Formats: sequence, C-alpha cells, structure tokens
Amino acid sequence: MSSPLQSAAAARAGGRLTIDLAALKSNYRRLCEEIGPGVACAAAVKADGYGLGIGRVGPALADAGVRRFFVAHFDEALSLKGALAARTASTVVAACEIFVLNGLIAAPSADYLGEDVRPVLNSLGEVDQWHKASAAADKALPAALHVDTGMCRLGLPDNEFQTLMSSRDRLKGIDLRVIMSHLACADMPDHPLNQQQLAAFKEIRAAFADTPASFANSSGIFLGSDYHFDVARPGVALYGINPLPGRVNPMRQVVRLQGKILQLREIDAPQSVGYGAAYQAAGPMRIATVAVGYADGYLRALSDRGHAWIGDRRIDVVGRVSMDLLALDVTAIPGDAAVPGTFVDLFDPETGADSLAAEAGTIGYEILTSLGQRYHREYLGD
Repeated sequence: MSSPLQSAAAARAGGRLTIDLAALKSNYRRLCEEIGPGVACAAAVKADGYGLGIGRVGPALADAGVRRFFVAHFDEALSLKGALAARTASTVVAACEIFVLNGLIAAPSADYLGEDVRPVLNSLGEVDQWHKASAAADKALPAALHVDTGMCRLGLPDNEFQTLMSSRDRLKGIDLRVIMSHLACADMPDHPLNQQQLAAFKEIRAAFADTPASFANSSGIFLGSDYHFDVARPGVALYGINPLPGRVNPMRQVVRLQGKILQLREIDAPQSVGYGAAYQAAGPMRIATVAVGYADGYLRALSDRGHAWIGDRRIDVVGRVSMDLLALDVTAIPGDAAVPGTFVDLFDPETGADSLAAEAGTIGYEILTSLGQRYHREYLGD
C-alpha cells in the first residue's frame, strides 16, 4: 500500500512509469521454455535493470528462479546484492552468483574477494591477475572466462586464447564457473557471422568440457538449440523488447510510459510550435503540452515524428521535443478526453518501447536505459 507521501508524489509527477513484474517473470518463464530442460537461464540486469530499477527487477527475477546474474560494473553488483538481501530469502541469496562483465578493470581483486562477486576474465592479463589473487588467498577463486569469437569487443582474442591453451597452468587456482562468448548478430538470423561464431565457440567449449558454457543472449535463444549450450543469459527480452525484429514479439510488455497534459492551446496559421518555430500550423489546431522531454529519455530525435495515444487514438508529436516538454496535436480528440491532468501513453500500448525506438531510429535498449528518474514509478505484480 502506498504511503501518503508516495501518493502525493504520484499526484505531482509529470510522467508515470508502470513496471509489471508479473510480466517480467512471465517473460523469464517463456525463455526457459524456449531453451528447454537441462539449460539454465541466467539474467542480465546491467544498467539499473535496463532502466527499470535493479532493486526491484533483480529480486523479482530471483523469485522467478534466476540464480546467475550478469552486470556490467562492480557497483551494479553491490546494488544487486543489497537488493537481493533485502527482498529475498537468505537461501535464495546464498544460491545466487553475480558476474561482472567488465572484469578486473572494473574493480581490484580484493574488492571481488571481499564481496563474493565473480569477475568475468576478459584478457590473459586478467587471467594472470586472478591466478595471483588465488595464490595469495591460498584457495581457488570463482570466475567466468570470456573468449571473443567475433564481436571484437571484450574477451580473449584468439591469439591470447591459444597462448592460454599452451600454458594452462595459468588457470591453476581459478574455479571456472562459466566459459562464455557473445553473439554479435543474433538478431539477424541469416547473418553468416552467427554460424562462424558458433563453430568457434564449439571448439573453445571442447577445451573446457567440464565447465558450463554460455553463448546465447536474448535473440540467440531463438536461433535454436545449437546455440543454447548450458547457460543462456538473456537481457532485453526479459523486459519486453522484441528479440525477433520484424516478427511477432513472443514477450509480454513490461513497461508502460505515460505523460501528463499540462496545458491546452488553440492556435492557427501562421503560428508555430516550439523551439526554432520548427512546426508551422496550417490551420486551426489544438495543442497539448505534456510534462515529458529529453531529460526523461523521450529522445529529441522524436521531434515531429513521435506519437502518443489517448485510449486507442494515435496523436502526433509536433515541433521539437525540449528538455522537459513535448507538444501533441490533439485537434481530433474530443475535448473531454484531453484536458490538463490527463495522462497520455507515450509507448504504443501493443508494441511498447519498440514502437518508440523505431520512430527515433534507434533500438528498444536505448529507450529503456534512457528513461530518467523524474517519473513516478509504480511496480505491479510484486
């Protein structure tokens, strides 16, 4: 139940972000069904749970059954640990492992040891560093090993991997929990790099037959069982973004984004709307000003091309999106349906953040992770 202070804050908010944790859990179960029995399903919760709040997203996924989490930065791991400890049973916390994708550059070895967090080792230098930390601690230390198979980003390049294979003593004292690589083109099923990376990863996995192997991201899960190995690690599909661009989204919508109408204005030609007089009225119009702008993650690229919804009626963004405000053409909307205080939907209710991403010329990942902190956030299904 909301407190009076929370209710007052909700009433004052210029925008609302509703996050359906039941849908999040449903998406996790859907991905588990896709990979089938015998394959574990981890979860990427980096970037504050893809913008939705790691403090609520992490525990919800743990409640659904996630036991391996991946974050980008060490401090994200600490935030997740605190959230799990506060909101889940101690037995669940004890069973969870948190891996930091940015590896030992993200924090010193001592920090990992002190917090019982797992680094993802991305280079031969990091392997050697973790080996030395193990010797100093006089015990085997858990970690993941990331080998690059074509992304050319993080991970051991082939020459370093071959060096490691010829001097495997460097792995002594390292308790390898996962051997992993990352697909570059999984959202393009016909791209030849998928098969090339798969062939390379199969060879790598053969050298670590007793170590769980992880390869498939959200879109990779839908490339088929050859890509699943032992551990899948979806991210954006959990949060409702379509892992199958151009096809029907198999995931449930998790996020609803709304903005509040502050003021209505009757205008006529030759009046203009917004900065730069970028939109010119051709005739009588009714303009609604909404309390959301690019400071809230409603990208400036949506100027004169974004849309919003009042019920099932689609309305156009007109003029430039500014820092705190955007303008909508509500000329065709009945007067009592668009008044100050009315909330409009800023995502297509059916396709969610993907619709906004398409209009902005970007991807759903960027939309979710750009959402600011000024929205009133409401979590459903917790």
